[in-house]
Amino acid sequence: MENQFIYGYRTITRLLKKMYGLVVNPKKGYRIMKEKGWLCRTRPKKVPNLGRPYYVTENKLDRNVQADKPLEKLITDMTYFYFGNCKLYLSSIMDLYNREIVAYTISDCQDTDFVLDTLNQLNVPQGALLHSYQSSVYTSKAYFQACTEKGIIRSMFRKGTPADNACIEWFHSVLKSETFYLHHWRNLTKDSITDIVKNDITFYNETRMQQKLNNQSPVQYRKLAA
Repeated sequence: MENQFIYGYRTITRLLKKMYGLVVNPKKGYRIMKEKGWLCRTRPKKVPNLGRPYYVTENKLDRNVQADKPLEKLITDMTYFYFGNCKLYLSSIMDLYNREIVAYTISDCQDTDFVLDTLNQLNVPQGALLHSYQSSVYTSKAYFQACTEKGIIRSMFRKGTPADNACIEWFHSVLKSETFYLHHWRNLTKDSITDIVKNDITFYNETRMQQKLNNQSPVQYRKLAA
């Protein structure tokens, strides 16, 4: 059973029960994993403030992150990765129905075209809700027009309410911690980091189980619910 040190002891005990029928007390699981050096190697990292907003819409999501069907409610955000003295940026869009990453772009330039590349990957029904920060790239005229053309309803969180974006911030934190602490990022090339991030997003979508999804991966959950 491979986990690359990305699962905590509670998840490992659930995984043992799911895959092998083994019932292990979480405290015992923690003790064994600590003795063997198998504990989860994850650490969250904050995303930077991206600047002054230009165009702001109201908060229509209002912390109601539950969705009844795929592509009903989406949330988007950006994060970054260091390599050498440079940065790579990741723009992601998450489907709140099953926490699946349905679109993403990796770039060394953090501008409006960067987030538009991610948005243009979407094929969503009319009236889908897209929630974001009040960053200038999301409040730009170009981004607003692109969403309007797709029939997407915009929503932006209010300042001082970071919980509105908690789901996708958690994903970015997991992605960075589950890759950063397993690879020597400073010594990798841009292409190498890009490949690692792509592979880990695929792993997150198709394999990494989540307790909120009944211990299924996002893709497994979507297929079982279909």
